Amino acid sequence: MRAVGFDENGGPEVLRSVAVPAPQAGPGEILVQVAYAGVNYAEVQHRLGDFGPPDLLDIPGMEVSGHVAALGEGVSGFVVGDPVAAYLPDGGGYAEFAVAPAHFVFSLRTPMGEIDLRTAGGAALVLPTAYGILAEAVRLRPGDTVLIHAAAGGVGSVAAQIARALGAGAVYGTVGNDDKAVYAKRFGYDAVFQRDGFPDAVRDTTGGRGVDVVLDPIGGPTRIASLEVLAPFGRIAVYGEAARHPDLNLPVLPLWKHNRALTGYNIGDVSRRAPDLLRAHALAALELVASGAVRIDVTDVLPLAAAAQAHERMQAGRNQGKTLLRT
Repeated sequence: MRAVGFDENGGPEVLRSVAVPAPQAGPGEILVQVAYAGVNYAEVQHRLGDFGPPDLLDIPGMEVSGHVAALGEGVSGFVVGDPVAAYLPDGGGYAEFAVAPAHFVFSLRTPMGEIDLRTAGGAALVLPTAYGILAEAVRLRPGDTVLIHAAAGGVGSVAAQIARALGAGAVYGTVGNDDKAVYAKRFGYDAVFQRDGFPDAVRDTTGGRGVDVVLDPIGGPTRIASLEVLAPFGRIAVYGEAARHPDLNLPVLPLWKHNRALTGYNIGDVSRRAPDLLRAHALAALELVASGAVRIDVTDVLPLAAAAQAHERMQAGRNQGKTLLRT
């Protein structure tokens, strides 16, 4: 089968088209014939080496949509040909076929209606991530005010909508430039601020109170500044390190003295230690998409062989919404 992978860490140029044997579905697994693969920043970090060197040839890609091609032993509830979205905890999505644990394969025929393959190509990682952060990591409550960094990205654009669906009172975002601010506003943000100087903008907008919840995939100075805009009993959810700053050493006493909380979300850990919870989050979020309450905005679809181009754009911060690779 055709695939895109890398055998050394480095820039986008290390991604190359390869021909490899198609994987086989083992017990409890489903083989998916991939129609679309979502591109995510975690895959950029994987290529760069943030998660360690590749094991011979690594094929990235953590979310796909397509059709069931084969069922492994013990799998029920699906038939060959079913349209599905799949989360791939071990990667492998940049290919014509990918294997996923059956627990992380989701029918696109939901009680609220069918989701198309193009939309679903960017669903199986970003939706449960956004839903899990809001519902579990920060325990969003009705009326809470929310600040979302990287508001124009794949997770940010759906997180704003999911926050509304879960009862948020106000939703604010930050972005890196004016074009992204214009783009992000279409997802229901009450206001979108430039990331540089966002603390003053947040305090001005909230009358000095601050926000109840911050979603932070950026890290570094952005994370430190986010602590300063928390309202009493405010919570920051850390779910990435897009800026690739060194890890922070934060004292605990200021958290206590100012009634602040710091939490985290990592979908890989959830998939290993709480797979039923991950599945529940994904199914709940997919229902929001099928009902029209949440929209996944696919802004770019590139051929599989152009994966390096997709990575280059994302690493440079030029992406908006969701980028897909088409097999």
